[in-house]
Amino acid sequence: MSDCSEELTRPATEDDDEMETSVVSSAGMHFPWLQNKLETVVTGGKKKKDFAQTTSACLSFIQEALLKHQWQRAAEFMHSYLQILEDLDSHKRQAAPEIIWKLGSEILFYHPKSNVETFNTFADRMKNIGVLNYLKISLQHALYLLHHGMLEDANRNLSQAETWRYGEKSASQEIIMNLVQAYKGLLQYYTWSKKKMELSKLDKNDYAYSTKSRNILNQSWKTSTHIGALIKIPGVWDPFVKSYVEMLEFYGDHDGARKVLTNYAYDAKFPSNPNAHIYLYNFLKREKAPKAKLLSVLKILYEIVPSHQLMLEFHVLLRKSEKEEHRKLGLEVLFGLLDFAGCTKNITAWKYLAKYLKQILIQNHPTWVQEQWNSRKTWWPTFHFSYFWAKCDWKEDTDLACEKAFVAGILLGKGCRYFRYILKQDHQVLRKKIKQMKKSVKKYSIVNLSI
Repeated sequence: MSDCSEELTRPATEDDDEMETSVVSSAGMHFPWLQNKLETVVTGGKKKKDFAQTTSACLSFIQEALLKHQWQRAAEFMHSYLQILEDLDSHKRQAAPEIIWKLGSEILFYHPKSNVETFNTFADRMKNIGVLNYLKISLQHALYLLHHGMLEDANRNLSQAETWRYGEKSASQEIIMNLVQAYKGLLQYYTWSKKKMELSKLDKNDYAYSTKSRNILNQSWKTSTHIGALIKIPGVWDPFVKSYVEMLEFYGDHDGARKVLTNYAYDAKFPSNPNAHIYLYNFLKREKAPKAKLLSVLKILYEIVPSHQLMLEFHVLLRKSEKEEHRKLGLEVLFGLLDFAGCTKNITAWKYLAKYLKQILIQNHPTWVQEQWNSRKTWWPTFHFSYFWAKCDWKEDTDLACEKAFVAGILLGKGCRYFRYILKQDHQVLRKKIKQMKKSVKKYSIVNLSI
């Protein structure tokens, strides 16, 4: 068998029988023989055990080098590990191509002297060596090209994979083929999307507009065939669903778009996915759907991701509802949002909470507030309303500090350190607001109420 490492790195025109003690790729990567570290081994006879030990040692060295981001060292050991393709153990020999591809592609992706040409050569050789992994390697190769902005090359690569046939198609190959076709469709969608933007700049009465529209229409249906088939398979297909729905909407198939999104969000066979409910909500919002439908979608999203930015819209819808249970839930949503560290500086959330607390207390619903506060009174004072946060918030954003101070005063009373600190600040613009805040806290704070 010819030197496998040489096969993977040298130009295709090089003499197959030529043996070298080192290999230098067109990118300048150097892969010397490791005779000083690992003895040359042969298959069979007394060296059979040594062969297994050598390849095992190589694999360990490669893994260690990858963990330490020692890309050149990993490449050097990879050169000797390629001997695994000659192993007499059929199980190891069959598993070798996939292992080599995973390790080799990782090395070439990060190696400072690697380039697209080197990666392409390696990928093409591995497709031939690991024929059963042809589709998987082709897909990953295409994604690598996409990462480097080489859309035409990626599309050509996927087209070649799409026509690949080898024996009977297994279930795993069927899934990968679906992905190959779907990513090809996604590339076509990208082209379609660019053309759609061009159309938006043209006069709709222009002949060029109607001509390009027909061309895009033909291309879009070709694209949607692959994507439409893929997203019926249970899984997480966010980018494919978004592109498919956009095309359906563009051509007026709103019922089709609604059906796709509803299935993606509610079919029990699909994994729980907050994005599915976000896409459905945004679609229903564009369609001006009844508030009841919008609320039902956002309620599920609230149960999955209570810290999502859309919870502010959910609160507004609940607050405007005529149902008392909705208005009560509106308060819970705001408290739930502010339970998360990533939302502590969200001034809109604090403004909504300050305004809604006052409204609820004016409407004589102090028990709603107390119910939410009881589970938080042991940790919110430190989490939100400490003296440290009062100084930081005032320094960074005085508006935020005032909103938080009002909430702190309502929940903890005028003795709260956060509230007292903000109250003492001399700010000419905010002086009137701080004075009004002091009066409101004195009147509405739940500390002063008997509940």
